[in-house]
Amino acid sequence: MIATYASTLFGIGRVRFAPGTLASVVALPFAWIVLKLWGSVALLSLSVVTAAFGAWACDVYARRTGTHDPSECVIDELAGQFLACALAPLSLTGFALAFALFRLFDVSKLWPISAAERLPGGFGIMADDMLAGLLAGAIVAVMANVGLV
Repeated sequence: MIATYASTLFGIGRVRFAPGTLASVVALPFAWIVLKLWGSVALLSLSVVTAAFGAWACDVYARRTGTHDPSECVIDELAGQFLACALAPLSLTGFALAFALFRLFDVSKLWPISAAERLPGGFGIMADDMLAGLLAGAIVAVMANVGLV
């Protein structure tokens, strides 16, 4: 029961249209608050803890449903979006770019994200989103460092 609630983010994963995008949108205000109050290390830590807990929850849910990567599992979007935002500047532009790039990488599944998705169990479910978040956040951080954001 806990694994189902966690992996689906209390049912967000069961929304019919774009549940992953919705989960990413839900992550943004939480990321903003954590980044504003406690900084990027706290948000990075939250991303890692969410990913570890999500790997367990998604593994349990996937085994229970007999599905390799159930679309209802959206805690991976939460963790990946947290990671992208942890590397972005605390600004509307920084967060918008982190969101857009994260969704682009997560949906397109470009290499090496596609390779990470093939890893087994809950780890594989989480790995592609964490890699998408890392790539999105790194691009935004570089853009911020050269004055583009």
